[in-house]
Amino acid sequence: MSLADTKYLDIVQNILDNGALGQNRTGMPAYKLPHQIMQFDLEKEFPILTTKFVAFKTSVKEILWIWQKQSNDVRVLQQWNCHVWDEWMQEDGTIGKAYGYQLAKYHQVDTLLKTLKENPQSRRMVVSMWNVEDLPEMALQPCAFLTMWDVSADNRLNCMLVQRSGDMGLGIPFNMAQYAALVCMIAQVSGLRPGLFTHVINNAHIYENHVEALKTQLARRNEAYPAPRLHLNPEIKDFYDFKPEDIVLENYQHLGKLPMKVSV
Repeated sequence: MSLADTKYLDIVQNILDNGALGQNRTGMPAYKLPHQIMQFDLEKEFPILTTKFVAFKTSVKEILWIWQKQSNDVRVLQQWNCHVWDEWMQEDGTIGKAYGYQLAKYHQVDTLLKTLKENPQSRRMVVSMWNVEDLPEMALQPCAFLTMWDVSADNRLNCMLVQRSGDMGLGIPFNMAQYAALVCMIAQVSGLRPGLFTHVINNAHIYENHVEALKTQLARRNEAYPAPRLHLNPEIKDFYDFKPEDIVLENYQHLGKLPMKVSV
């Protein structure tokens, strides 16, 4: 079975067994636990769940929208037939000064790519979307807001993703797969090998209306499939040239969809 299923389901079980039920801004009560961590070696295995279907191509479109397009315009995503941000779209068609807006504002992606090529042993490769000045003008303050990058002596690119808030039912399966894919993309265009991907979730929670679906997923644990393989178009040498069709999961087997309602 895939390591992603093992680590993810361990956290889900831990929250259900030991989490505290409380209220939050969405109005849907949630069980929560602090400081949950998953780590994967991306050269050994690509982390995506097989105990339920994860819309990988949709997750890739979202991460390209944020990191490559550096956009806050939901209509750009909709042109890709991706609707994960529709609930937060404001009258001007954007999500305000959130996510990709912050990457573009300070040229953070270009700075990271330049540093990886010119000074890969730098200890200052940090990308942050948490801009206190602009928080009031964001439709949703960023959940996965911080990445810290490091290059090992053996030319492996490592990344730590810090997430202030993690919806285990819907958000985390997307985030773990899309950021793992992002690390692999940036490694390829930087002439590096994929390394460790560490996912830190400050507030890992399960919404009350997701509990039954996640119990169903837990019951599938012993039926999980091996992890698929990520294939990137090897011709792509510039991060800004990647298209969704250049990022493919090979042999992705799963146990089917588990519908859950998003809490806005």
